[in-house]
Amino acid sequence: MVGGFLPVAIVLSYVSLGSLASLAWSTLFAGISLGVIMLYRGSFHELRDVRLWKYAMLIALFIGILLYGFYFTALKITTPGNVAIMMLFEVFASFIFFKVFRREKASSAHILGAFLMVLGGGIILFNDFSGINAGDFLVLIGVMFAPVGNFFQQEARKIGSSETVLFLRYLLSAPPLFLLAYLFERSWTLNDVSTSLLFLFVNGVIIFGFSKLWWIESIHRISVSKATALGSVAPFFTLVFAWMILAQPPTMWQLLSLIPLVLGTLLLTDHLRLHKM
Repeated sequence: MVGGFLPVAIVLSYVSLGSLASLAWSTLFAGISLGVIMLYRGSFHELRDVRLWKYAMLIALFIGILLYGFYFTALKITTPGNVAIMMLFEVFASFIFFKVFRREKASSAHILGAFLMVLGGGIILFNDFSGINAGDFLVLIGVMFAPVGNFFQQEARKIGSSETVLFLRYLLSAPPLFLLAYLFERSWTLNDVSTSLLFLFVNGVIIFGFSKLWWIESIHRISVSKATALGSVAPFFTLVFAWMILAQPPTMWQLLSLIPLVLGTLLLTDHLRLHKM
């Protein structure tokens, strides 16, 4: 439910900030909140491990900059509902990445699930048959980086605590994001930041902070694909929040796309199996 509110909160922060500036400030607030948690838990000694910094640089690149850079930019040109639905493709991307990485053979249920995921994504991408929506396509590109980043997050969590992994991710992501915002977006002032402060706080402290702590702990205990599947209800909450707060009722195409996407998610993560004849 918390993750389902993220696309809406991001759009609300765009009242005074550009997409990259919003991401940069959200990342900064997230880093500060994780630093406080590290101080409380006495985790700062973990920063001495050079291996953590190596993993953190890759996590910052693939998730902090690439995944969320495309994610935040997409919300400038498409709806929160579409973004949340297209994020379900992370299950498909994780399936492809880990199957290829481990060279496992795909079952008929997995093949059907992959087909349904592609079908669901196609409904969103080509819903009016007038061409691909650029924002939806940006999300699709960003999602492809998620499995790689999550793999490194799993490896980093074997060495350090969740709060340390996330703190380093945000510490290393924030400076490049502020630089990109300075280079590619209009200038902003502290007054602009204060106007969006509430939503930046929600994004940074609650969603990027506490909810991502739960995420790191979950993929430390179960597979990335299964953890992603458990979060597949997020688009439903995003559609509801977008309807209530942004006055964007769900479209027929959005609701229709959820059917194959959710079924594909369940098949790819073995929550739904095909009966053998």
